[in-house]
Amino acid sequence: MKKVAEFDFWGLPLKQKGTLIFALICTFVTLCTIVNWIHLQLPRGTPFYHRSFLSTASNVTISAYLRTLTRQPHLAGTPPSLSTANFVLSQFQSFGLETSTARFQALLSYPLHSSLSLHFPNGTAVGLPLAEPGSSAVVPPYHAYSPSGSVTSTAVFANYGREEDYEALIKLGVDVAGSVVVVRKGDDLSRGAVVRVAQRVGAAAVLIYAEDDRTVKSGVERGTVIEGVGDPQSPGWAVDADNGGEILGLDDPEVSGRFPRIPSLPLSLECAEKILGKIGGPPLPAEWRESLRSRIPGVGPGPAVLKLTYQGDKKIATIQNVFAIIRGSKEPDRYVLLGNHRDAWTYGAVDPNSGTAALLDIARRYSLIMRMGWKPRRTIILCSWDAEEFGMMGSTEWVERNIVNVGSKSVAYLNVDCAVQGPGLFARSTPQLDDLLVEITKKVKDPDTTGATVYKTWTEANKGINIERLSGVDSDYSPFLQYAGIPSVDIYYGRDFPVYHTAYDTYDWMAKNGDPTFQRHVSASGIWGLLALHLADDPIIPFNYVSYAIQLQGYVDVLSKLLSGSISLHPLSSSIQALHSAAKEVQAKAAELRSPVSIEEDAVFMRRAVNDQLMLAERGFLDADGLQGRKWFKHLVSLKLATVLSLEHLILSYLSTQVRSGPYSALNYQSCQILVAVVCVEVSQALMGCRFTALMVTTAVSSASFPG
Repeated sequence: MKKVAEFDFWGLPLKQKGTLIFALICTFVTLCTIVNWIHLQLPRGTPFYHRSFLSTASNVTISAYLRTLTRQPHLAGTPPSLSTANFVLSQFQSFGLETSTARFQALLSYPLHSSLSLHFPNGTAVGLPLAEPGSSAVVPPYHAYSPSGSVTSTAVFANYGREEDYEALIKLGVDVAGSVVVVRKGDDLSRGAVVRVAQRVGAAAVLIYAEDDRTVKSGVERGTVIEGVGDPQSPGWAVDADNGGEILGLDDPEVSGRFPRIPSLPLSLECAEKILGKIGGPPLPAEWRESLRSRIPGVGPGPAVLKLTYQGDKKIATIQNVFAIIRGSKEPDRYVLLGNHRDAWTYGAVDPNSGTAALLDIARRYSLIMRMGWKPRRTIILCSWDAEEFGMMGSTEWVERNIVNVGSKSVAYLNVDCAVQGPGLFARSTPQLDDLLVEITKKVKDPDTTGATVYKTWTEANKGINIERLSGVDSDYSPFLQYAGIPSVDIYYGRDFPVYHTAYDTYDWMAKNGDPTFQRHVSASGIWGLLALHLADDPIIPFNYVSYAIQLQGYVDVLSKLLSGSISLHPLSSSIQALHSAAKEVQAKAAELRSPVSIEEDAVFMRRAVNDQLMLAERGFLDADGLQGRKWFKHLVSLKLATVLSLEHLILSYLSTQVRSGPYSALNYQSCQILVAVVCVEVSQALMGCRFTALMVTTAVSSASFPG
């Protein structure tokens, strides 16, 4: 019997079915390829990529990064620190980003031995613990760069260790000469400044404890007491780790002058209370008692005696910065830098690796939008710094080595140290970045309020916009702003946290207390990364120097009230008004150049000229010779240090000194008036193009050479 051919539901012989299916698959793949190609050719404006950046955030990914980064303590100059650097580098590479490293020599400081005991008149003594219980894996609490020494003396409580606190002790008849002063940490002075003030009044040693919101009384806050930033043996230049270079000796006055001459140690609140509960002397001044969390019977001295011993080791170590570079498509020789330090005193879940995890997630998200077709207009550099805790070593050495390149080509430096310490956004910036920062917060979801933006909750919490000014030397923005004059931002969630620089700054603390859902990390990274995208992508750099002029005029208004006409401020006000006028003209020109109709060839050169004016104007605040008494610091407005003639500092000094004779006399106010007036004129000229236009119009947009 003849066999009848079988047919499937298509009515085809089975032997032809495979061929047809194969043909259909090939056709489908081809169509998908064509559709994908057409999709990629469709215009995708900058807003699309910026929205995509925000939408690809991942709190789970950030949490995973942080868990890996905090598995072990990673103090700068140690093998675990190198492992952490390699992890960051490998992550950058896994995203397909161009990477680079920079290795430097730097003088770091480590503890060898420390002890503290309390001795009583009856001959008994008790040893006091200096380390946290069960913290053998972390470095023992110490103050980096403290000199070695042994002191046996009575203890005196000196409140915050300020000049006025020692004046109060004198009024009580207490002489601290030769004593061990016990000081609680405050906001006015750094650790190093506390030790130097104690040194000036004759104290033999210093013990510093932190009491604010200490949920764990046994936590001990490590830190540095060095003065200034960067490697002390190569001030103003960098020493390559592989090729070496000139360094100053430890006995050189420029080096030794940065170290205190009396030993100091950090204490836990628990340990401090044991000491302070055993001293007598006059009762505390009323204003001290009002803010104290602990019961202290008297200021001392004695009758109990403290025996303190510290032995440390200063040694040259290798530090390593890690970079990821996304080269600009149209202005590759203009840099937008995002930076965070990687080293930690202990595990560093908050400080600094909440910022490191956020930086890695930004890199991941940048790589995703690159695959969608995004290329930044200007070059973006993601920076992972080393040895910040010792005095901004990694960032400072890199800026010093690349000052010509970085100083002339950097648009802005965006810093995040501790991305998340708790709830609430805090921001500090140079004034020309205020408007951009505010606009960015309107685009980022608030991590703690459903349906709200960061802008809404931020302004409600502060009853308006609250952007503080960058001053001092407390993070890696310092070399960029204070030395190179680069506009800078520093952002973070939460202010202060109880495990700061202690052995309890762990992933578990972050997951239970700082940010259980890691949505604050998402918000911080969103603001940080979107700031960089606008600075890198916007045809006209989104700076507004009108804000700067308004800020300076605010200082002058305060100064005018304080001086009551004793010194004419007309030249200063006139120069600030010139700055204001120049800023308004540049803003008007920038608005014109942002217009879609501004596409003629001349507009391309004009954009370049205006952008360079905006980028370089901050450099007009630099004094090439450095500030009086601190020549490394060159910014005339932003820094508030006790020996610096800056307008802001003089105003604050006046409030506490009432123009007493000496360094804050009327003569210095007059010097400040002249100084800032000249600077404002220079910045006005920069904005108007009087100094830079000829150079800028003839500058060709060439391929950028990354500053290594």
